[in-house]
Amino acid sequence: VQLQASGGGLVQAGGSLRLSCAASGRAFSFYSMGWFRQAPGKEREFVAGISRGSTRYADSMKGRFTISRDSAKNTVYLQMNSLKPEDTAIYYCAVRTSYSLSYSSSDYRYWGQGTQVTVSS
Repeated sequence: VQLQASGGGLVQAGGSLRLSCAASGRAFSFYSMGWFRQAPGKEREFVAGISRGSTRYADSMKGRFTISRDSAKNTVYLQMNSLKPEDTAIYYCAVRTSYSLSYSSSDYRYWGQGTQVTVSS
């Protein structure tokens, strides 16, 4: 599985961005997908995940971020609204070869290269 993340950029606080992660290779639609982020000096943290019809979000993203997938395009999206400066980080998409969602980055086998999101105050 190869993952290509895109859509990052610079946005003002309160703005929105939509990240995309295009997957190629194995049967993408059967796996769980997740978004993680890592800010400078901080550990990588779970943002959102999707598997079949289920989604899961980190508490600080609930109500602001929405994860979705288009299996026909082998792409997963992360719509981010009401962005805050503390959302500034490199965002990574990842695939877990299991149907069950997980918050742990160690459970995800394949990773994209990351896309930078910068939110200015």
